[in-house]
Amino acid sequence: MREQGIISPDLREEERQFEATLRPRRLEDFTGQAKLKENLSIAIEAAKHRGEAMDHVLLYGPPGLGKTTLATIIAQELGVSYDQTSGPILQKKLDLTGILSNVRSQQVFFIDEIHRLLPEVEEMLYSALEDFRVDILIGTGPGARTHSLPIPHFTAVGATTRQGLVSAPLRGRFGLVLRLNHYDAEELKSIVLRSARLLDVAIDDEGAGEIARRSRGTPRIANRLLRRVRDYAQVRARGSITHAVSRTALDLLEVDRFGLDEVDQKIMLTILEKYGGGPVGLNTIAASIDEQSDTIEEVYEPYLIQLGFIDRTPRGRVATERAFEYFGVVRRMRGGLQPPLFQ
Repeated sequence: MREQGIISPDLREEERQFEATLRPRRLEDFTGQAKLKENLSIAIEAAKHRGEAMDHVLLYGPPGLGKTTLATIIAQELGVSYDQTSGPILQKKLDLTGILSNVRSQQVFFIDEIHRLLPEVEEMLYSALEDFRVDILIGTGPGARTHSLPIPHFTAVGATTRQGLVSAPLRGRFGLVLRLNHYDAEELKSIVLRSARLLDVAIDDEGAGEIARRSRGTPRIANRLLRRVRDYAQVRARGSITHAVSRTALDLLEVDRFGLDEVDQKIMLTILEKYGGGPVGLNTIAASIDEQSDTIEEVYEPYLIQLGFIDRTPRGRVATERAFEYFGVVRRMRGGLQPPLFQ
């Protein structure tokens, strides 16, 4: 299922509300990411023991793995208030000043897509994160002066899909920098079973496992596929999700056994067939399939790498032998067919 593209605002809001109903509220209910949860648990307990604001946290990783959910869980575990914004919304310093001037003691302030902050807004955030003050410029011209407004100690939680675009000065102001990795099939199966219980949907282990295997290692996609399979089951299978029902519904949605959708297959077939397996540059792939290069790099490529279908090299993207076998493409060389690996 595509994570990017043109989606109506109503549909986006519906999806957000749907996801919100399935989000865990406590750290113990959050499936997977064992090391990350352990680090967060220690930091939360230490902050509660001292009665202080927890250190700032930067969460990074591909979309849909639970960064927003973890921010709300941190606030819930600390027993403090929660507020959120996103990098693209903060277009000028005054936007950030207005938010920070209303920050309450020890609260959690979540900034999604923090890598998209404008430079002047980011600079103002430095003093807020490190010195817990906001510098306000009063007046204009030669008579202008800077006034420092102290703010209560709070916990900032930043989230990004592209850690490399977060500047070093900003990244250095976060005490905890934690990566979320893709989930394995068993973890996703647990998430699907939990979501099905919350939605009051009858599902067996095999049905949940089939949805999990086709969810690209991403809980958000697993929950969306569950929703689509639930619709199919209610209309065509008396409301119960079995392995056969999941397989038929997902085949109808054209989600293959690895969860690869139309864009994934375009990427792979472009590398395999058009460019003989590579190496080929990211921008060339993007132009060939009429997709944004950053969307390919952030959304699609990490999972294809995890599956072992492509490798990143200094010269570009290269398809693996496993990719040639899975997509049934015969590797060709400049002199014709590739010779056998073993004579």
